[in-house]
Amino acid sequence: MSADTLKLADRLARQIDSGGPISIAHYMAEANQHYYGTRDPLGVAGDFTTAPEISQMFGELVGLCLADIWMRSGSRPHALYTELGPGRGTLASDALRAMASVDFTPEVRFVETSPTLRERQRALIPNVRHCDDVAGLPGDAPLLVVANEFFDALPVRQIVRAGDEWRERVVIRSTTEDSDHFLPMPGYRRVESGIPSMAADALEGSILELPMAGAAIALELASRIARQGGAAIIIDYGYEGPAIGDTLQAVRGHGFVDPFVDPGESDLTTHVDFTMIGNMARQAGLRVLGPVSQGSFLRQLGIDARADQLSRTTPARAAEVEAARHRLTADDAMGTLFKVLAFVHPDWVDPAGFDA
Repeated sequence: MSADTLKLADRLARQIDSGGPISIAHYMAEANQHYYGTRDPLGVAGDFTTAPEISQMFGELVGLCLADIWMRSGSRPHALYTELGPGRGTLASDALRAMASVDFTPEVRFVETSPTLRERQRALIPNVRHCDDVAGLPGDAPLLVVANEFFDALPVRQIVRAGDEWRERVVIRSTTEDSDHFLPMPGYRRVESGIPSMAADALEGSILELPMAGAAIALELASRIARQGGAAIIIDYGYEGPAIGDTLQAVRGHGFVDPFVDPGESDLTTHVDFTMIGNMARQAGLRVLGPVSQGSFLRQLGIDARADQLSRTTPARAAEVEAARHRLTADDAMGTLFKVLAFVHPDWVDPAGFDA
């Protein structure tokens, strides 16, 4: 266990000792801020691998999708390629290369707070400019936005059914000797607002997730696109909510671990409520497409043809290319679990990839 982990666990323990139990959202926010701010978590040597790290095809097709929207919407002279939580910058690098092949070279803005990842991103894309949040993006140009596995890492509130009421789910210190071990439990605070009607008959102990941070960011992003023009493509694992269930999970070393042990040393995520994101976009006056499965989206954009082309160009990599195509699109891999949603300014065309 690192000294930094001890400091984070101790800080959380002190917060609980002085102020009482903390919410799941607070715990998740603190843990992920530390986690992403102190490491590059991607790749074989890290904790997980995202789609852009699997194959260049993913970023290329997303980039061409955005370029196609831009061209069919009138090829505005100034546009911003914007990525939320861009990891190492791999997706953007592949997307921008594909955009350049059709003579589209937008300015690049990343919404990223991790100093470690910002450094990796600058090494790959020297002309990138960073913002701490969506509000920091320029307001004078259309936004072409990608958010791949961004919303799943945002903190969510969890509420739990206790008798005839719902209570905030909170985190307490463990009673064991492990000072860095925490436990979730129903709190004493009664929750009366934000509960969907479908939860009225939920069973005792049922858990409902309220993605308040994600809703706020989705609305801010959609409002910016409503004012400035453009479109956003959201790619993540999730569901069409609301739904009952605890989806909080932690990944470390490419395997699942206890979310309440060693806070800040594993990636905490929850499944994304795509209905919520779509509703925020509609509230801002945008047109919403999807969600569709990632497999369907990539196949409609031409991943099969691109895989064939890469295999012919580099025969030695044919098996690798086919394995990547399968992993990105197959139902028994990422093809169904991951979903894609888009929202678009009313004056812009619909993106490809969303036909039924």
